Amino acid sequence: MDAQTYTTGLAELRTLRDDIKKTAAALARLETQRNKTVTALAAHDKAKAERIAPAAGLSIADIVALAPHLAPQGIPAPHTAEPAQQTPQPATPAPDPAPPAPPPPAATDPSTPRELPNLPPDTDTGRWFTPTPGLASTRPNFTQQARPTVFLDTATGTLVHRDQTIRLDLGDQSAAAILAAVFHTVPDTTQRIYITSGAPWHHDADRYPYLRDAVAAWLNAPVPGWRTDTGRGRDRMAGHFVHARNPVARYQREHSDHHVEIRSVGEWFDVEDADHPGIVRDAFRLLWEELRRHFSDAVIMGSPSQTGRDLWTRTIPQRGQHADGFPVLSEELRGLLHATAGQGRNELLTPPRIPDQLPALIEYDRTFAYAKHTWKSPVGAPRRITGKTFASWSAKEQHNALYGCGHWHIRVTVPDGWNHVGLLPAPAPGERAWHYPAEPGTTFTTWAGGPEVHAALSNPLQPWKVEILDGILWEAGKPLDDWSKKLKETWTSLSAQAHFQGNPQQARAAHLASRAVRSILLYGIGSFAQRPRMVTGTTPRTAERDVPPDAEIIGFDDELITWQKPTGFARDPNAHPEWAAAIWSGARAALLTQYHRDDDTYAGALHTPPGTVIAFRTDAVYLTQSQNWPYHHRPGDYLLKGHLPGPVDAPADETQLLVLRDIGRQTLNSTPEGT
Repeated sequence: MDAQTYTTGLAELRTLRDDIKKTAAALARLETQRNKTVTALAAHDKAKAERIAPAAGLSIADIVALAPHLAPQGIPAPHTAEPAQQTPQPATPAPDPAPPAPPPPAATDPSTPRELPNLPPDTDTGRWFTPTPGLASTRPNFTQQARPTVFLDTATGTLVHRDQTIRLDLGDQSAAAILAAVFHTVPDTTQRIYITSGAPWHHDADRYPYLRDAVAAWLNAPVPGWRTDTGRGRDRMAGHFVHARNPVARYQREHSDHHVEIRSVGEWFDVEDADHPGIVRDAFRLLWEELRRHFSDAVIMGSPSQTGRDLWTRTIPQRGQHADGFPVLSEELRGLLHATAGQGRNELLTPPRIPDQLPALIEYDRTFAYAKHTWKSPVGAPRRITGKTFASWSAKEQHNALYGCGHWHIRVTVPDGWNHVGLLPAPAPGERAWHYPAEPGTTFTTWAGGPEVHAALSNPLQPWKVEILDGILWEAGKPLDDWSKKLKETWTSLSAQAHFQGNPQQARAAHLASRAVRSILLYGIGSFAQRPRMVTGTTPRTAERDVPPDAEIIGFDDELITWQKPTGFARDPNAHPEWAAAIWSGARAALLTQYHRDDDTYAGALHTPPGTVIAFRTDAVYLTQSQNWPYHHRPGDYLLKGHLPGPVDAPADETQLLVLRDIGRQTLNSTPEGT
């Protein structure tokens, strides 16, 4: 093959690629419409799967999967969800006289749990446990600059600029129309536009199979007079950020130094339809005023995670033990923590672990939960604790290590007679997926933080068998304590204003501001985890060969190709996944058991009767029985947030759980106090 034939073949391949993507999108839309039609027809009182199936070009099993109530007599409807807590068991093959076919490789079997990485052999330990040279979190020596901001409801065209309220014509709600309308009205010094309602990036969503595709197309549409911002300054953020619901559009005016962001306030808090952009403006104003009482140089940045990390850096000690900063772990240990330290516990228990019909569905949510677990965190360079070393320690030394700041590679066995929820996370099929085995006798190998291992060994029902295979142990310190205390004081003040403020609009603004403080802490902690980065970019169709060779093409139009590619771990001086992992582990353990010293009592799932736990969702636990747990409006307290009286059909999947959750919240809020 000569060079010309090769070049021609590449061009043909690109054309085929484009045609395939367009055809796939069209097919996805048609299949979605077909499934909606099947579901609608299934509601007819005389509908039958055997009549709908040939009309839809599907099998009867496919129809029953969409409409389980149409299952023919004697054929069970398919399960829509498997119990998340069960450990997959190998199937017993039936006798077969024919030679059995070889099993597929484990990597292609969706029921095979993923393998977690291990620490390297002893000979390589030094490199892993040596902090990254020349990289540490230090106090900044500059003042963060505030960015002039306006608030825009694209559903109504209402714009709030300082104390002015203006109505705009936003045309087709494209970025070009929004920028033109806004800057026809407000000064060019404006650098941030918060969308309070309307989600303009979803304006044309019906044309795309996925919201992310619609958002990417909206972000990358031409904007006359503007180009995509390539970043600048100390908080350099380059290019658009593609997110299905809270994207970020960044532009720079051509031949000018004028930069502007279009963002969603959904990053900060949930806004209701009745919330005027003026209320959102007041919420940010209250947030800034209260933060300034505790952080003298506080500036509200574009997102809660940026704001949280910036505020934290300004609490780094200027003198004393950590005046030189907090060292950043090696890239190897950061990668290990990324792969082995999960975040919130999200688990739905289904029949037969629970009844088909529930006597009630009751939601308890831990208030400002992560703030409860920031008082102690790992600091400095860690050391490796092998299983042999751990076994050689006294019982007191082992207890202190597990109660300290560690991350442990363990082999776990669920004890005989266990009849409650699972206690420790195990890797499940799927990227970063976890489940919680609870079947007596089940043995699994996993990683877990010290709080969870300690809870499993000392739980109030029956100690689990936990064998330490390997571990990472840090000294305990308080790198987040000052930051967290100031945020908790800010949250307490704003929560009080929301409760006692006589003006309903100001009370609402204070409530939103208090939720923003929660987001600052929650997403600030998440940002310490520093996941491997995924960069999104665009390349003109005329320069297609410039698309990075390791990039995945995620969208295109007649002008631009949109792509994304992983870039690994950035050289980030504020990367501390060990802090995020410790907090997440503490929060998961507190869902199981938490001591309330002032009341001398315990709360959590393990203090409920077996079979009454329905689900966990990050900070919340869902039960079938009410609990008399103390609530003093403090971080970590269990708040009764929803109560749906029964009988209630047990939810089969997360979507059904969320529907029941919302009904339960409405029911509780509409119930007269004291009844």
